[in-house]
Amino acid sequence: MKIFLLLCIALLGGAGQAAAAAHGGGETAVSLTATSLGYASLAIFVLAYLLVIFEEKTHLRKSKPVILAAGIIWILLALTYRTAGIPPEEAHNAIIHNLTEYAELLLFLLVAMTYINSMEERNVFQALRSSLVSRGFSLRIIFWLTGFLAFIISPVADNLTTALLMGAVVMAVAKDNKKFIALACINIVIGANAGGAFSPFGDITTLMVWQKGQASFGQFFYLFFPSLLNWVIPAAIMSIFVSKEVPEALDEKVMMKFGAMRIMFLFFMTIVTAVSFHNFLDLPPAAGMMLGLSYLGFFSYYIKIREKRALEYDKPLGIVCSIQDDPFDIFKKVARAEWDTLLFFYGVILCVGGLSQFGYLALVSHQMYDGLGATYANILVGVLSAIVDNIPVMFAVLTMDPAMPVGQWLLVTLTAGVGGSLLSIGSAAGVALMGTARGNYTFGAHLKWTPIVALGYGASIYCHLFINSRLF
Repeated sequence: MKIFLLLCIALLGGAGQAAAAAHGGGETAVSLTATSLGYASLAIFVLAYLLVIFEEKTHLRKSKPVILAAGIIWILLALTYRTAGIPPEEAHNAIIHNLTEYAELLLFLLVAMTYINSMEERNVFQALRSSLVSRGFSLRIIFWLTGFLAFIISPVADNLTTALLMGAVVMAVAKDNKKFIALACINIVIGANAGGAFSPFGDITTLMVWQKGQASFGQFFYLFFPSLLNWVIPAAIMSIFVSKEVPEALDEKVMMKFGAMRIMFLFFMTIVTAVSFHNFLDLPPAAGMMLGLSYLGFFSYYIKIREKRALEYDKPLGIVCSIQDDPFDIFKKVARAEWDTLLFFYGVILCVGGLSQFGYLALVSHQMYDGLGATYANILVGVLSAIVDNIPVMFAVLTMDPAMPVGQWLLVTLTAGVGGSLLSIGSAAGVALMGTARGNYTFGAHLKWTPIVALGYGASIYCHLFINSRLF
């Protein structure tokens, strides 16, 4: 929907104008935006994305319509190239370029998801949750703790996992306190999205910007204070309306399984490896992540041997493993990756790449970045991120590749990440919590606090423009 809106802006401003020259990846300099197959491709993408938006109603996995749309769009593009007399190698080179970008993203995320699934299986997140709900904190302290933990965990784990973990804490402590649950969930969504904005690993959009080379690993941390303000300002205002009531502490104790701490350390070393591949060897970070997966692979073999021995001889050897448990298997963790999400990325990247070849993104870039200017265009990207998902629009911006200094690339990274907090449907974290806290955290409950969230959004932009002015 967001890309559709951007395309409408471009088409209304000059659908008959010739597109600018391509930005690489085999893109032709000829504008095909006024062709019938071009319009058909645009309509197919919009229809596919409408099905994505209504996934909760139709129960059709979001990957299916965009994969179908991607295939049809590239068929129409190839036919258009032939009609226009463009060499077929152009379409081949363009789709190879998009497939390469997707492969890097896929491998990177697959390793990260495997580590997260492994830590979940080793009870890392469950142990953290049980520790919080058994401490006897007041509701206001729980409000601040869950928001703060969402902010500091999401830079490493994805914002969806972080939001679900903190949401489980809130639901366990608050029980039937609907007002507190709604406020705490809003706070968690803001914290998770803000925390992910200043780390290359915190959100898919930051990962894409880093892998594209628009900002170095260390430069993302210039966004720490803007991201912190984005969370702290709304949290401080909302906390005034949170009761200091102390609910009854829950007697819940969960122990981490054998190897949990070492898996966390290996995940850290995997991140270090990926950064080193990119910074020192000029190799794709995904290759470093795959090397890091081998760390987990060898350690999982050690865990498997230990747990098999415990099951066979009924000698626990100091590890937590019941006779009903299966021994740890890394390939089961790979299988549990969010394949619907990973395949959705494939569809989005190929759809946007195909529309780019038709010349639509060149029109969007001209209307937004040349017409509005980079700063206002990047702020608009963040506002649009509140409507649906920020991944397609960020990939569109990266495909447009407007000439911007690193400060502007960091600005669009910030706005695309935190803009999703303006509405409950603007991020995976918000959508997930609406499901788990159904009836308590709703679209309307979040909308009441949107003006307060917008204060944090505006403050984070101003803070970035002020403290990082040297980057512009």
